[in-house]
Amino acid sequence: MGKLLSYIVHVLIFAGALGIGGLFTSRGLATGWYGNLNLPPWQPPSWTFGAAWTTIMLTFPVAMAYLLPLDKLTSSAPILALFVAQWILNVLWNYLFFTLHQTGISLVEITLLAVVVGALTYFSFRAHWVAGFACLPYLIWLCIATSLNAYIWKMN
Repeated sequence: MGKLLSYIVHVLIFAGALGIGGLFTSRGLATGWYGNLNLPPWQPPSWTFGAAWTTIMLTFPVAMAYLLPLDKLTSSAPILALFVAQWILNVLWNYLFFTLHQTGISLVEITLLAVVVGALTYFSFRAHWVAGFACLPYLIWLCIATSLNAYIWKMN
């Protein structure tokens, strides 16, 4: 029951980040700015963004349930710091990119986010193979998103 409760709590925390980030994204998309950008040829179809984030939303909390069980939060301070950092960076990227249209700063920021999630992936694999594999969708998606951000920054 402990891991299940931890998983549910992490889903809710991560959903908060996605919800706040989604508000920034939708406001930014409403301006038409994104639609006028020179997008990369490897830009995934629109539906893949929802599919990717749904997958991440279901898998990343699995890893966090292994790394940050609710009964051991105080003894996991470095992991907790990385988790909080990725939460903040996840939300902040949407604001920088879609609201402020700062493609260069958002590129630096998403690169930092990928490094943080890479560190969480590393620690997840050390904790349990299931936790490690549960982090991979997030890390892979961040690599794709970083490449899209880099192209947009360079070409616009």
